[in-house]
Amino acid sequence: MLTTETRTHRMVLRAALVAAAAAVLLVAVAALVAGSSAALGAAVGGVIAVGVFAFGSFAVELVSRLMPTASLLFAMLTYTFQVVAMALVFVALNESGLLDDELDSTWVGIAIILGALVWMTVQIVVATTARIPAFEPRPGAPVEGGAR
Repeated sequence: MLTTETRTHRMVLRAALVAAAAAVLLVAVAALVAGSSAALGAAVGGVIAVGVFAFGSFAVELVSRLMPTASLLFAMLTYTFQVVAMALVFVALNESGLLDDELDSTWVGIAIILGALVWMTVQIVVATTARIPAFEPRPGAPVEGGAR
């Protein structure tokens, strides 16, 4: 078993939980500062950010397990899809008349930006502090410290 098989789920889950917690805090701040439409906008923005990033991470993980050689290409395509998906959500919200009527568009944007920054920060911290071996030892090979 490779070390990355068990760590990706935990990394994505940790990033999603921290980003969701940041979104909840932002909803509380928005409610205190600007009222209910700002709080609702922050909540919608937080759900969009966590949903889009989690879907993209799980999709890239699935492809990297099934076809490791295509994982970089799929990761780039997933990034493009995430940007397009967020743009389409904004267009749909704008066309529906929800933005600036029931949802404060400023707080939607702040929540998405905060979600992206928190998500990336958690991913970077977890990836740089993880102890991932550079190679997998052969099964059954004796482990001798310092032997060459």
